[in-house]
Amino acid sequence: MNTITLQIPDTFELNPKDTIRFLAAKLYESGKLSLGQAAELTNLSKPTFAEILADYGVSIINYTFEDVISDAANI
Repeated sequence: MNTITLQIPDTFELNPKDTIRFLAAKLYESGKLSLGQAAELTNLSKPTFAEILADYGVSIINYTFEDVISDAANI
């Protein structure tokens, strides 16, 4: 497992748990992590992680417009 260390000034007052959840949500949104991988990163179950995505402005439906067009063409 890789470890990333961030040095954040105390003036930012970031909660480590919230920061990890935010990063996991944004990595999920960008397609870098699957839902399961993001949930694992945050030590949450998939359903629980899916529920908190909205807290970070991320949709559970991670489906591109191109994917929709491709699927529609295959129907």
